[in-house]
Amino acid sequence: MPPPPRRPVHPPRKPGLHAASKPPPGEHGWDPVATWYDKLVGESGSDYHRQVILPATLRLLAPQPGESIIDVCCGQGVLLKPLLEAGVGQVTGIDASPRLIAAAKARHGAERRLAFITADVCVPGAWADGSHDAATCVMAVHDVADPVALFSNLARVLKPGGRAVLVLMHPCFRIPRQSHWGWDADQKIQYRRLDAYGSPQDIPITTHPGKNSGEQTLFHHRPLAELLTALGKSGLAVTACEELYSHRRSQAGPFSKAEHRAAQEFPLFLALTARRLQALTGK
Repeated sequence: MPPPPRRPVHPPRKPGLHAASKPPPGEHGWDPVATWYDKLVGESGSDYHRQVILPATLRLLAPQPGESIIDVCCGQGVLLKPLLEAGVGQVTGIDASPRLIAAAKARHGAERRLAFITADVCVPGAWADGSHDAATCVMAVHDVADPVALFSNLARVLKPGGRAVLVLMHPCFRIPRQSHWGWDADQKIQYRRLDAYGSPQDIPITTHPGKNSGEQTLFHHRPLAELLTALGKSGLAVTACEELYSHRRSQAGPFSKAEHRAAQEFPLFLALTARRLQALTGK
């Protein structure tokens, strides 16, 4: 059961490059892979978006009529329509990729309750002005080399006491090239094998497997403790946590029972709800 595509945030970065560094000349956000990503996700998202990720995001966020909400790393805007349908007063989408922002505008630009910002969310800016009731960051945390920079701006964009919902690949069970499914023939169980977890890693991901396009992004694996500590340093306090499991089930066969059990035992995604503390650190 392969994971869904990740949400774009800003340029793929070489290991060790600080997230606030400027991208190479001519490269803005995920522009080099924006067309591929937009076609892959589309207007309503992948099957995982529709069945797992977006429903969990909306449930945890509990958007209220009239609220101002910002979708950080919005990509081509897969979450924007559900937020508008929830009746919120204003939705802002921010992403570093002009092409993905253009795709979002093409789909939703006529909606008066929408605003768009093109900016690197890891760099302090006027957009992080403490004016929003809530914020979301969906499938993008693992695309950021410096989570403290991201979380700090996420805190600054909120009103004191404002809430944020983050959904990311589960850092304990879904690590590209380091986590795998295995089969124990004696016990007749499907198990999850981890080859590494505790060390931060920047893992290249090929965007067009088999096409030899040379295009890659980086998946930034960070242990759970590092992510939670980064949230605290940024002035966000975690108030709820959900582990999200696959809705998919295999076809009937000799391994289906074991596969079903594994799908129920090993989560794909981690969802966190956090609140902005009244006084932010570093302010």
